[in-house]
Amino acid sequence: MKITDYFEKSKGQTLVSFEVLPPLKGGSMSDIFNTLDPLMEFKPPFIDVTYHREEYVYNKRPSGYYEKTAIRKRPGTVGICASIMHRYGIDAIPHLICGGFSIEETENALIDLNFLGINNVLALRGDARQFEDKFIPEPNGHKFAVDLVRQINDMNHGTYLDSNIEKGTPTDFCIGVAGYPEKHFEAPNFATDIEYLKQKIDAGASYIVTQMFFDNANFLSLEMLAKKLELMLP
Repeated sequence: MKITDYFEKSKGQTLVSFEVLPPLKGGSMSDIFNTLDPLMEFKPPFIDVTYHREEYVYNKRPSGYYEKTAIRKRPGTVGICASIMHRYGIDAIPHLICGGFSIEETENALIDLNFLGINNVLALRGDARQFEDKFIPEPNGHKFAVDLVRQINDMNHGTYLDSNIEKGTPTDFCIGVAGYPEKHFEAPNFATDIEYLKQKIDAGASYIVTQMFFDNANFLSLEMLAKKLELMLP
């Protein structure tokens, strides 16, 4: 079921969901199940699974120089989603990020998700790598979340990167995006931040997820402004 369907069926009642952080490389699904099993009594309609891009570490060589090496510390987002859906019979929402993916790799990941029957995704730009002061996209990758949303929406309309695919099978992803009640730290002001949010909705996003906030008034202000700009979707 799509996330927007859950919101509509709730009729204003509060839904409780959870977010899973993939274990470090070498971990196992049993650790996740041991955490989630006792939480199932709360009947979560869905569970989010985060994605983390590769990180760089510096290993000292015998020569005394340091070698920069890219590693993936937390792989497994797609597999964890499939395992959660199989074990609990509830929807899992993978986070899909710009960082670490080329547009071709993004398309392949979306195809895998579609084949697994996963039809909800949270489209995010992602954070800068450790030791980097700004976000740097992958070569031939997306620089902004709105571009990722457009690619997913294109696939929902049967448009793939390969122009030779004339009648591609449309996917049916419900696309979530991030909103920031206290403004994204990179945005110059709140008005600009809202404009970026509107662009993501116009590009095909269906619902908004906020980051953690510490003042309810900020969230209520964002909600009011979003309704005024007709950003709030069912």
